[in-house]
Order: sequence, then structure tokens, then C-alpha cells
Amino acid sequence: MRRLLVGTLVLALPNAFPIIASAQRFEVTVSRTAHTEAITGRVYVAVSRTHAPRTPIEQTGETGVPIFAVDVNALAPGTSAVIDASAFGHPLQSLRDLPAGDYWVQPFVNVYTRFARADGHTVWMHMDQWEGQHWQRSPGNLYGEPVQVHWNPASRSAVKLTADKVIPPVVVPNDNEYVKRIKLQSATLTKWWGHPIFLGATVLLPRDYDKHPDVRYPIVYDEGHFSLRAPGGFGDTEGRGAAFTHYWLSDSAPRMILVTLQHPSPYYDDSYGVNSANNGPYGDAITRELIPAVESRFHALGTPWARLLTGGSTGGWISLAHQVLYPDFYGGTWSLCPDGVDFRYYQIVNVYSDSNAYWLDRGWMRVERPSQRKPDGNIVAMMKDENWWELAQGDRSRSGGQWDIWEATYGPVGDDGYPKRIWDKRTGVIDKSVAAYWRDHYDLRYILQRDWPTLGPKVADKINIYVGDADSYFLNMGVHLLDEFLTQTSNPKWSGEIVYKPMAPHCWGPSLEELLPKMATQVERHAPAGAPHGWRY
Repeated sequence: MRRLLVGTLVLALPNAFPIIASAQRFEVTVSRTAHTEAITGRVYVAVSRTHAPRTPIEQTGETGVPIFAVDVNALAPGTSAVIDASAFGHPLQSLRDLPAGDYWVQPFVNVYTRFARADGHTVWMHMDQWEGQHWQRSPGNLYGEPVQVHWNPASRSAVKLTADKVIPPVVVPNDNEYVKRIKLQSATLTKWWGHPIFLGATVLLPRDYDKHPDVRYPIVYDEGHFSLRAPGGFGDTEGRGAAFTHYWLSDSAPRMILVTLQHPSPYYDDSYGVNSANNGPYGDAITRELIPAVESRFHALGTPWARLLTGGSTGGWISLAHQVLYPDFYGGTWSLCPDGVDFRYYQIVNVYSDSNAYWLDRGWMRVERPSQRKPDGNIVAMMKDENWWELAQGDRSRSGGQWDIWEATYGPVGDDGYPKRIWDKRTGVIDKSVAAYWRDHYDLRYILQRDWPTLGPKVADKINIYVGDADSYFLNMGVHLLDEFLTQTSNPKWSGEIVYKPMAPHCWGPSLEELLPKMATQVERHAPAGAPHGWRY
């Protein structure tokens, strides 16, 4: 996370002594000079034993320092939001659990926007400001400087904090000879959300592009999390980006266009690229608005056999889902470490047969379920902690976190207009009706198996997957289940490849230098007679 600019906290004290009176609650006020309108959103206080080099807000996480939060509705400037023992927090669920002691505390305010959606629901969400849906660094959100306090749980007084600094707008990198960016307002999504929604693309052009104005190129869409950086790390001076830059400009690189897409939603830094009951028609907007805009502007061949997919993790799932759900639109996918492709292994939860996502019932005891590991088997984080961390950040799937975007993407709409939960966020109890909805709409292995007679002829030689067999989030297990199905297909038989690397963590996969020649071969294999060949220069 980028470091936030540091603001100022105002303490209601009779003197300037830096250690303030003990308190049982926090009262956070938005400075009138920082924000002049009433705020609907979420107010946080982070508590830490240190304040540098990272601020308390920056130290929060699934295994981080305590954070407590409350929703606010039309909070007027100059009035206070109260965070007391009733506010949900993580890893301490209540301020009553915070031991007496000296701490650094920091307030933060996440500003929500009203969306009157086309489905009849009105919801309040954080509107992305082209930062990639991260409330901790989103322009327009407010924060204050960390201040040291002495905390006494028995006290009835309050720590009064003021959020008086505003995160500035995002600075978009400049274009250059090879890297170009576009941003457009989606008519489809704007109509659905009842608010302007924007899509973007960062385009990497091949060497000598300007010298061949009549050439039309194959195009590769490299899906993944929101980023305004150049695709592949082009232009970096060290690391994998430097190696890729050297390759891209070499004689051996195929002359193709490489594109990353930007499609943050009000739920996450990436919409997951598909039509969704909660997220709206992102799949249609991407395939009917954004991709045509890219391909018409940058001399793409603009045909399915010359339109290819790749990506890792979130992008791994998107690249596979787009090939499966839009089989006539793309000519092949090379998916790296994809998120759950079979919800019998939603990481390591079977949403169809397990009763609880957090614990396994062993009769006399409950075994806690992990969510992240190291290749040697050591556990990094637990399922409940990742979910409770998200719940502290935002209720109703509004955390901007990983589990919440999966619910927003895969699930039906609840009665309140927000995603219907796959499991109770506090207890982990799984809702099997929601699981059945997930299976029918977004379980990629299930969809492929169910529809293979009609889908197979369109994708049998277009699916390739790569994953470490010690994936940090257990994502290799869903790939194994998909592999079991694909290897026994017939009429037609699947002819792609699935490759596992022993002991490799998330997100192992071949480099672009390895994948692009495979993609070029795929284009040549599927190009019809008489297709333009100028891109082979």
C-alpha cells in the first residue's frame, strides 16, 4: 500500500501535553475545512504500539494491528462519529478488549457515494477515484495524523480526534512511444449503476509500430488487478520488468499488442470482468465497449483468432472465465494461478458440502481452517481472520476485499440490495442456496462439464493453465479438479496444457517471454487462409 500523506489530529485537551487523558471511546470529527458536505460512509480508528515507518492505518490487516469502525449517515462537518465498545473491530472485536497502555491512534474516513441502480436497489458504496478501489489511498477520503494516547478501559472520557487532511487526486503516468492509455465512460455500466462508471486500458505497442501504419496486429489482454503501470512492467530498469523490456524490444519477440484493462467496481479494484447480479454488466461493457475501443484505435486485427487472454490470480480467473463465458470472442487463454475454478475447493472450502467455512467440527473440538500458507506448510493467516478483517473494513460486502468481491461477483442480490452472503461473516455458517447459485453461474469446471457438448468444440484447444502445487491460497486444488474433467473429455478432446510446479507458491506461472511465442503459434494455427501476415515482421 502506498504510504498516505500524513494529516493532523486535533485533541480536545486543556494543554498541549502529548499524552492525553485515558478514554473508553473515540470521537472522530471531520474538519469543516477538509470536507464541507455531510458524509455517508465509514469511520475508522486504528490502534498501534508504533507509528513509523508505517502509520497505524497502514499497519492494519488480517494479522495486523487493531482497527475499529462504524458506519455514518449524513455526518455533518464539525459533528462527531462515536466509536465505542459496540463498534466491530479486528483483531480485537471490541474496544473493551483493548488492554490499558500507551498507543498511537489514527482516524480515517471512507466516503461513500449513493448509487440508484437500474435493478431498483439503492446502495451506498465507495466510488473508485481511479486509484483501484482502495479506501486507504482513495482521493477524497480523509485522515488524521497518528497521536499517542494512554488508554484506560475504566475511564468514561473520550479521545477526540479530527480528520483534517484529504487524499489528493491520482497522478496518471505519462504516455510515451510505446505505452498509451485510454479511459472512457461506459454507457452500459453508467445506466446500470445510476452513476458515471469508467473503464480504461493501458496499451503496450510493439517495436516499430509507427513504421508500419498499415499492419494489423494480434492483441493479448493481460488481466489482473487495477494498475496504471505499463503492461509486463515495460520500462522498469530492474527485475522481471527489465527482462521483459529487453525481450519486447528484441528481434525474437512476436509483434503483438499487449493490453491491461482497468475496470474497478464499487466493490473491488477489479470487477472480475463478468456480468453479475451485484456488480452489473461488466462482461458486456468490456467486450462491447472497451475492447472495441482499444482495437479500433490501435490497429488490432480485431478477430477472435487474434484476440488472446492471460493473467494471474484474479486475472487468471478472469482470463479463463472470459474464454469459457465468451467462447466465440477469444482465441485462447493462458491462465496463471487462477482463483477458484471449482467451488468444491473455494480455496479449501467446499461450499456445497461443508457446513462452516471457518471451522471443521470434530465432535469434541473444532479445527480452525487456514486461508494462507507458505510452501513448507507453515500457516500465514486463518479464514476467520481474513473475513473478520473485511467485516471491520466494511459491512454488506463493502470492504473492498477479496472475499467480498467474490460474493459480489458470484452471488445473488440480497433483499437490502447488497450481495447475499455465501456464509455468515461472523460465524462462517454456509448458505447452501447461495452456493447453488454460485455453481450454476460461475463454477467454471461445472459450467464446462455441464455444457461440454456445445462449449467443448469452441474451447477444446484454447484452455491452458499454470499453477504452483503449493499455491499460497490452495488454488492448485481447484485446478486439479478441472484437470480431472478436461483430461477425460471427448467429442472433442481437450488439447491444451495444465502445468504444475512442485513447491511453487502463489502466483507461479511462465513469464510473458515464455507465453507470447505460444500465443503467436496459436494465432498462426487458427488464422484463416488469406489472413494478413504483416505482423510477423
